[in-house]
Amino acid sequence: MTSGSEMRETLRQMIAVLQAERQALAGLDLDEIMGCAADKIALCGTLDVGGPFDPDYPLSEECRGLLDAARRLNEVNRQVRNLIAANVAARLDALTGSPALYRAGPGGAAAYAYAAPRG
Repeated sequence: MTSGSEMRETLRQMIAVLQAERQALAGLDLDEIMGCAADKIALCGTLDVGGPFDPDYPLSEECRGLLDAARRLNEVNRQVRNLIAANVAARLDALTGSPALYRAGPGGAAAYAYAAPRG
């Protein structure tokens, strides 16, 4: 990436993809979720080339704001994905009648349940 205008455009595209991902998560649209993941990877590759990860790269206030917005959107989407995954796990456990193989214990530590050996 060579210019600030290219970076701004890439960050705007990233924000648009993150917003589309949120809509896909809300609708549980797996194809769209996967498409957004591929788009995010491609945009991250574009940003990596001489972008904000280069310590000598000058960032404008606008770019800093766009980066912060993208970071916040990505965090919200991550939390939504985790909630969906926890809901699915709970439903699967309820359907099978078996306890979770792992769950967060006190203080956030993982507690694992081990299956007894088959005899």
